[in-house]
Amino acid sequence: QVQLVESGGGLVQAGGSLRLPCAASGRTFNMYSMGWFRQAPGKEREFVAAIASSGGSTDYADSVKGRFTISRDSAKNTVYLQMNSLKPEDTAVYYCAASRVVGTVVRAQALYNYWGQGTQVTVSS
Repeated sequence: QVQLVESGGGLVQAGGSLRLPCAASGRTFNMYSMGWFRQAPGKEREFVAAIASSGGSTDYADSVKGRFTISRDSAKNTVYLQMNSLKPEDTAVYYCAASRVVGTVVRAQALYNYWGQGTQVTVSS
């Protein structure tokens, strides 16, 4: 069982930055691939970024590539999403998730086993 707690959300102006930490419970953090997803009002939840269990591979949605960076700190059992050059269309609830699939990055939501409660990010124009 893994519990995930996101934080770091808030209100920011367009062009600004935020860093979202997601703290994971348990001693098996390194066995999980991790991902970030987001859901805007009236839209389906969508993939944002993923990092393999080893931390050696990352993947990004085209809409955030070059602006967002996913990373993980095994000593702190935490995965981060650094968001730069934020745009109003980045406004959403951001969720982190853990997948038992190891050795690769995971985009498909159905392959994630545990989810956090989400944190709101609002980007004003």
